[in-house]
Amino acid sequence: MNAQFMNGQPQSGYDPSITSQDMFPYGVQGMVPGQYRTQVPPPGPNQSALNGMPPPQPRLPGHGGIAGPSPDIYNGMPVDSNVQHLKPGPGPMRGPNPAWTSPPFQPGANIHNQPVVPPFGRPPNPNQLTGHMDSLSISDSPALNTGGIPALHQRLPPPVLGPQGVVPPSNMRPPVPGQQPPTGLPFQGPQGPYPQHGFQRPMVNQVSSSSNLPMPAVSQPPYSNPQPGFIPPPLGGNVPYVGGRPSASGSHPQGPPPAHAVPPSMGPSNMAYAQNQPGPAGSMQMTLGSAMESPITSSGPYDGQNQNVPHGAFGQGGAPFMQGNQVPPGQPPVFPGKGLPPSATGPLQTQPQQPRRLDPDQMPSPIQVIEDDQKNRGGLFQTGQKGLVPPLVTTSFTAEDQGTCSPRFLRSTMYNIPCTGDLLKQSHLPFVVTLVPFARLHPKEAPPPIVDLGQVGPVRCNRCKAYMCPYMLFTDGGRKFQCSFCSCNTEVPPEYFAHLDHTGRRVDCYDRPELCLGAYEFVATADYCKDNKLPNPPAYIFMIDVSYMSMRNGLVNLLCTRLKEDILQHLPKESDEAESEVRVGFVTYGKELHFYNIKGSLAQPQMMVVSDVQDVFVPLLDGFLAKPSESEAIIDSLMVQISQMFAETQETEVVLGPVIQAGLDALKSSERPGKLIIFHSSLPKAEAPGKLKDRDDRKLLGTDKEKSLLTPQTNFYTKLGQECVAAGCSVDIFLFPNGYMDVATVSEVPRLTGGAVYKYAYFQADLDGDILMSDLKTNISRPIAFDAVIRLRTSTGIRAVDFFGNFYMSNTTDVEMASVDCDKAISVEIKHDDKLSEAEGAYVQAAILYTSISGKRRLRVLNAAFNCCTQIADLFKNCELDMVINFMAKHAIRECVNSSSKQVRESLMDQCAHILACYRKNCASPSSAGQLILPEAMKLLPVYVNSIVKSGILASVDIATDDRSYVMHLVNAMSVSDSNAYFYPRLFPLHEMDLNSQSLPSPIRCSYERLRDNGVYLLENGLVMFIWIGLGVNSDWVRNVFGVSSAAQIDIDKTKLQDLDNPVSVRVRSIVKRVREERHRHMKLIIIRQRDRLEPVFQAYLVEDRGTGGSSSYVDFLCHIHKEIRSLLS
Repeated sequence: MNAQFMNGQPQSGYDPSITSQDMFPYGVQGMVPGQYRTQVPPPGPNQSALNGMPPPQPRLPGHGGIAGPSPDIYNGMPVDSNVQHLKPGPGPMRGPNPAWTSPPFQPGANIHNQPVVPPFGRPPNPNQLTGHMDSLSISDSPALNTGGIPALHQRLPPPVLGPQGVVPPSNMRPPVPGQQPPTGLPFQGPQGPYPQHGFQRPMVNQVSSSSNLPMPAVSQPPYSNPQPGFIPPPLGGNVPYVGGRPSASGSHPQGPPPAHAVPPSMGPSNMAYAQNQPGPAGSMQMTLGSAMESPITSSGPYDGQNQNVPHGAFGQGGAPFMQGNQVPPGQPPVFPGKGLPPSATGPLQTQPQQPRRLDPDQMPSPIQVIEDDQKNRGGLFQTGQKGLVPPLVTTSFTAEDQGTCSPRFLRSTMYNIPCTGDLLKQSHLPFVVTLVPFARLHPKEAPPPIVDLGQVGPVRCNRCKAYMCPYMLFTDGGRKFQCSFCSCNTEVPPEYFAHLDHTGRRVDCYDRPELCLGAYEFVATADYCKDNKLPNPPAYIFMIDVSYMSMRNGLVNLLCTRLKEDILQHLPKESDEAESEVRVGFVTYGKELHFYNIKGSLAQPQMMVVSDVQDVFVPLLDGFLAKPSESEAIIDSLMVQISQMFAETQETEVVLGPVIQAGLDALKSSERPGKLIIFHSSLPKAEAPGKLKDRDDRKLLGTDKEKSLLTPQTNFYTKLGQECVAAGCSVDIFLFPNGYMDVATVSEVPRLTGGAVYKYAYFQADLDGDILMSDLKTNISRPIAFDAVIRLRTSTGIRAVDFFGNFYMSNTTDVEMASVDCDKAISVEIKHDDKLSEAEGAYVQAAILYTSISGKRRLRVLNAAFNCCTQIADLFKNCELDMVINFMAKHAIRECVNSSSKQVRESLMDQCAHILACYRKNCASPSSAGQLILPEAMKLLPVYVNSIVKSGILASVDIATDDRSYVMHLVNAMSVSDSNAYFYPRLFPLHEMDLNSQSLPSPIRCSYERLRDNGVYLLENGLVMFIWIGLGVNSDWVRNVFGVSSAAQIDIDKTKLQDLDNPVSVRVRSIVKRVREERHRHMKLIIIRQRDRLEPVFQAYLVEDRGTGGSSSYVDFLCHIHKEIRSLLS
């Protein structure tokens, strides 16, 4: 076999059953090097390899054909100089070109005398035609489409790459002189017997990727020279898409191409749902192979004219599908591997080729999966059944606790656990549980009940220390219980004893939450407290940067004006308390620190200055922390004085390390847990502990040295974070940078303490003040716990081995967090250390010891039960894909510290291919290699993995270093619902909304092809929100919402919609408000007009499209994964 050349090097072991021209006819960018054999034609003057559109093909001088390696090789086939060309004459026209005519084919005549000459090579000969007939087979499977056409598989010997191009297979070599053509065909076609001679290959779907919209002119990075008030959002999708749609005057014909404008052996793979194909239960089959193995998908007849393709499915001007083997009237028969007829003038004439592309509507759709799950599983979800897969995180449901905790608290990647570690390893799926210990509940769901057992305290297993739960088995008349985690027998304390009924259950089973519920809380005794001493209520310390930058952008004035009324009134409290028990304190700083005494008995607040930042200390204890209700007048006076004292400051350098040290010292001195809320504006360059230097170098992103920018430049903040955790001091930082801030280093303290980071680039109080105050209000008021320790216990045979999230671990078992709120998630990877029993199942218990907002020590217990299996098919049937994606993203973030982003992307794609290959090998029934078979529960794995690959956590171009570090920090602590929205944003069509409905509009898929010129769309991913306005939108709609007469007059600098008194405006504002209420961060609204210079920023979030920097579209990625699967299975 001839050697295959990749990147100039011969490769061995290459599977030639599918070529790169079959899968990616114009090359693959950003994929695994050395895995493809690509031939990329040079781009034309109006085309780019980045926008996914085919460049025009250069022609041979004086020949009219496509340029090839030599004049004697034409598209990989020898060119016959004795080709008889057609002459212009009467006859039916074919396609849009009236110069092409074709006399009818004459059955029975010698094929060399026929006036039909395909342009791709010489005419078919008897040997070639016979070879084709012998290599054809008819699938016994039912039709792969709704048209009832059976799947036709043509298996030809694969081409090889010779020194002068593609060498045809042996059965496609030049004919033997004198050999007669065949006299009949041994099979029936999809629509009856084929003619004895003019064999017509059934047409494969052709979809044009062209469009009529001109390409937007983008000549600068999307974040350069931002407009006033514009905040470059962190990249949530692929990196900005700069291509746009091709010009109407480009090389793409506007009408549908001729029926065989693309040789069947070229172009991307055809794909269709195998809707009626027999396969394993819970799987979806798709045909995704070379064109020779593609089934036929019907979509309507072709009449030779432009057909109305639904806009948004394939773009404007897209070519329609061909039905069956239907050929336009008067068109000559099509031979496999051939293409267009020559013109009548002599030299070969061809129209620019249109690549076949996959039908996006026939690929697995996240929108359809979400809607189906909401329809089928919305409503009441009862947790009593062991191993029951919960509804998706996008589904609105009410959980009823029947012994297993609500999936809002705990979710797993799988609910049917393999009995052996080898089976789990074979599947390449991770076994991970994600905890959100204090998750928000549905209004109809009751919070976990609190159990107070007095001085007895929580009842526990003597061996593994697991807490009493519904899975414990009581024996010996109720005097003992057998632990479901370690099988140890433990005596029941006399105070906890109860008799058993005839079924072996305690008679008080339903009177004790710990015996019948999966989530509950124990009141902890002094034994569970530090130094056996009950804690005090927590404290919040507000630490405000009062340097020149903070004064100039209006931050200090904004905080002093609105902090008391908008923030301090919403401090968290227990549901049964009249007011919050939280204490507050205030510190301002620049190059030195200012502490304030706000004791309620004072007439005016007192300020104390600490200028020695090398050894910082708290100058006062009494009066520094106070309840807002007791010092209301003093706080009002302080806010006024701060604005006046620092109004004329010229201080530009600030410190940060001593600020955190001072707050930590204050909390330790008061013996309270608590939180530092820091408002910081610039890189801490002042001479003090924690001083940082500007090390930004975007050229390193995407290289092996990029990890030096994504890790802390000093261990000072790491050690400081560990000290904060030990004292129960959490740190939240609000950043307001106008330049490089070194988020990777500054965020280290919030990461270790379980705190949060907020970033407002180019902040201006008049434009962004409402966003800041909304985020601050949510941060202050949401449910939160302090000084938390989390431990996960598992049943015998499995154990927790790795932990992911923003926290600190001083040992291998306990997760320590100074604070944990309702939006923080912790992921725990579990592996086997022994075999599991299929009859007994597996159990997991998470225990969270924490201090409540009122200063009470409590213990929250979350329990989950799983089935066990010995068949890998049962594993794939009971997986949760959103959980898998959440973990893969967090694991990728950890790998970025040790590997380059390119290596991490390759690892993700490799894992995706291995998971699907395992299912294909072990669970799917035998089928053609051209079929991509996906498990029903994992059919969206490719689109989600591709979204991770293109997301901000792995982006190496068109993203600032701080933006990437910021996104990595956020994703590392995201819950499953947050990561689902982040990696696949929601896209709502606002122009089609129902004015009388109270629900959100139905979202559409994230692709630019889905957008219409006369439409308006809202996109959100939990961090940022866009409204995209087409230039052809109805002027009345624009007037009702924006108060102007046309889209060109809309002020895109505004981040807030006008309050207009009309139904359309009210409905749009209600949609924006509801979407924001579903997220825990106030998403800034950015208005984008079609073809504006900022449109690429919006397009970066359309994750199904191809992006810059070589990121693949959903179609390309699916083809790549299918090729990898075939390689793994071969």
